[in-house]
Amino acid sequence: MLDDAKFAENEVETAPRTWGTSIFVDGQTYATSLFWQPLQNQDESIAEIAEASEGILEGADLFCIKPGKAPQFGICVSQEGYKKGQMVAAVALSTALADRTSFIAVFKVAEGWWYTCVRNDIILSDGDMLFLNEEDARNQFTSMLAVPDWGRKIAPAEWHIEDTEDISLAQLLQRGTSAKLQKIKGLRGAKLLMVVGISVAVGLWLLSNLIDALLFTPVKRPVVVPVQPKVVKKVEQVPIIKPWETLKNPSQIMTQCVENIEKLKRILPPGWKIGEFSCSQTGVSTSWKREVGRMSWIKKSLDESGIDFAYRTFSEDGNVLSVGINYTKIDTLTSPPTTSLPNLREIVNNLFQSIGEKVALSNGTFTQNIGEKERRTYRYLGFRFSSEYNPLVWNGLLTKFSGLDIKVIRYDGSTWNYEGAIYAL
Repeated sequence: MLDDAKFAENEVETAPRTWGTSIFVDGQTYATSLFWQPLQNQDESIAEIAEASEGILEGADLFCIKPGKAPQFGICVSQEGYKKGQMVAAVALSTALADRTSFIAVFKVAEGWWYTCVRNDIILSDGDMLFLNEEDARNQFTSMLAVPDWGRKIAPAEWHIEDTEDISLAQLLQRGTSAKLQKIKGLRGAKLLMVVGISVAVGLWLLSNLIDALLFTPVKRPVVVPVQPKVVKKVEQVPIIKPWETLKNPSQIMTQCVENIEKLKRILPPGWKIGEFSCSQTGVSTSWKREVGRMSWIKKSLDESGIDFAYRTFSEDGNVLSVGINYTKIDTLTSPPTTSLPNLREIVNNLFQSIGEKVALSNGTFTQNIGEKERRTYRYLGFRFSSEYNPLVWNGLLTKFSGLDIKVIRYDGSTWNYEGAIYAL
């Protein structure tokens, strides 16, 4: 059935990079797209950061520390275009908006669209990204809007997203804390000798005091005082919710995606042309562009469609109308992984080869903070492919994988583009 399917995506290794490393704002260059992690031990931050550079992000040689209630460190690779001494945008912005523990924002800059996301004073691991494509930035932003209780939502005014504000990025960055990229293994030469010398001096002083206390201090008889037994409170274990335990039902997402797109396609306002459809985990969105019609004509068509729209927003010039429909209900399910990452990659490649089609695969990780000093990392296989067949056709093929997470489905009227992930052991 899929013999004639055509895919537009190439393999990951040959695909151009879709993100940038820096932005130029008000005469200053700021580094973006760092990989952020919580700083567990501030007294030994260098050792912790060096360990992360060898494990979490192999090859990372530059870092920056974000101060505050929840200190973090961001790491990056200089070969990607980062330079020592560059100011870090995420630190400046998060400290400028420190009055809000959680916020999500996209700023339109000359280099693209800078997306940042802070939750409970923590920059998310994927919450500092300079997108080169506007659609990628908007999809990332709208997908996170489903998470409740944002203290602030910032987006470009031309996006016309309800309850968002458009703020000057230059003013915010000026208000924030200045932090610069540093070399991870930069403690060399004289600095290293100085640290070693101080450590030796402190060690000799402690040893001297210990000998004096043991040999020359008279022994005192201990005074026995009744001590009340301590009542040790039992520490309640916080349940750890793994990412595949709260997945949105992929079958329902794909089914309602098709159903709602069919509803929108039946709306035919005279003089208006419908654009691309986008299905997220919460609903479907699209827009119409005016050719020769009037605003009143399309408003009447939407009013008579019988559809309960989540939002209907005109552009400032009245030539574009953006709408969205929420799904009726998407169940949450537990779908644990069953296969290791190498085996999963082999199975998926074999499936697509058997039908003579291409799929772009990429390895990914999701880091979960547990308590103050512990974190867990889960692995997944990301996938992207394009097809002339709708999600109802692919439903049976994709849902056979346990741990399936459908991220976004786009439809331009002829081709369906799928993006998602499959969690691995």
